Amino acid sequence: MEAQTRFRSARKEDCRTIAELYRISSDGVADYIWRGLAEPGEEPIEVGERRYAREDTVFSYRNCTVAERRDEVTGMLVAFPVEQPDSNEGDPDEEVDPVLKPYSELEQPGSFYICGMALFPEYRGNGLGTRMLELAQQQAYQRGFDELSLIVFEQNAGAKRLYERYGFREVDRRPVVPHELIRYTGDALLMIAGVR
Repeated sequence: MEAQTRFRSARKEDCRTIAELYRISSDGVADYIWRGLAEPGEEPIEVGERRYAREDTVFSYRNCTVAERRDEVTGMLVAFPVEQPDSNEGDPDEEVDPVLKPYSELEQPGSFYICGMALFPEYRGNGLGTRMLELAQQQAYQRGFDELSLIVFEQNAGAKRLYERYGFREVDRRPVVPHELIRYTGDALLMIAGVR
């Protein structure tokens, strides 16, 4: 199965599938965000599709690579730089959503951030996750970054093992704020790997 998979830059027409895969990778966080942004009558997945169709934000199909087999998207990688904070931007007293606060606190400025990575279940276990990490590594290198970062739930043991095998190490953690839409509890972990 792996040999028949190719990777390509995402296109605008991939946005619905990207949203479906991002929903898988986020373990409920995307549903929490998208439900809060939904217009009357709009489903959360439609919000995700709409958001990934934008071109002027990091949450754009332009920052996605898709895995494809026989012209069908089977997986995706969303990765982009985390900007250094501008001391002139933002109100320090501005309220941050308490459910999302742990994830924003774990962002690593100056790193190339793997925001999401997922395969549909039937394509897992064939080395494609490792190939996606290699792609992120190449993208970071080509853009001049020294560090890759990602956030993973400590209870997501399979993903955590994959990242550790690839050389990621835990550098920080925050408690997950429980919510009915979020699959895991415990801690969210910031993991870092050097770009080689």
